[in-house]
Amino acid sequence: MTRHADTVPPDYFTNLYSTNPDPWNFETSAYETAKYDATLAALSRPTYDAAVEIGCSIGVLTRRLAPRCRDLLSLDVAAPAIAAAAARCADQPHVRFAQMVVPGQWPEGRFDLVMLSEVLYFFSDDDMAALMAHLRIALVPEGEVVLVNFLGETHYPKTGDGAAEAVIALGHDWLDLVRQERTERYRLDVLRRRPVTAPVA
Repeated sequence: MTRHADTVPPDYFTNLYSTNPDPWNFETSAYETAKYDATLAALSRPTYDAAVEIGCSIGVLTRRLAPRCRDLLSLDVAAPAIAAAAARCADQPHVRFAQMVVPGQWPEGRFDLVMLSEVLYFFSDDDMAALMAHLRIALVPEGEVVLVNFLGETHYPKTGDGAAEAVIALGHDWLDLVRQERTERYRLDVLRRRPVTAPVA
C-alpha cells in the first residue's frame, strides 16, 4: 500500500461525511467504546480547566470527555462532523466547537489537556512539527497531551507507531512520557509538560 506523503486534505474528510455520517462507526463499534473507556481511564486528573480536542469528528468521545473538563474546545476540519458533534453536546454549554484546519490554524488560549485521538497519522512531517510548535506554546506546565493511534495498515502519511514516536521525539526536551498502553489494534500514550523550575539562587 502506497503511503501518502502530504497531510490528508480537508476535502477527504468532508467527502467521507457526505456519504456516511459516521464513517468510522464511532456510535456503534465495541472497539471504539472500549478505546474511549481506556482513554478516559488514562487521564490523571478528575477535572481539567481548559481542554482542546483536535479532530473531534461527530463528538462521541467529546460527549464522554465533557464531564472531565470545565471548558472544552473541540475542533474538526469537516463542517458536517462539527454540526453532528455540536448537536450531540447541545446540553453541554461548556463545550465549544470550531471548524479549523490544524496546524495551519490554531485556537487562542492555553490548555492543560490536549486530546489527539486518531488524528496524528494524517499529518506530514512538516505539519507534525508545526503542530508540536503550537503545543509548546499552548500547553501549560504539567498539562497533558493524550495520543491515541490506530495500529492497523493505512495509506495515511504515518503509521500509528510512527505518529506517536514522532510526537515523543519532537517533545523530548519538554514533555515526559508518563503512561503508555498498547493493544492489538491501538496504542495510547500520555505525555506531561515538565513543571517550571525556579532558578537556583
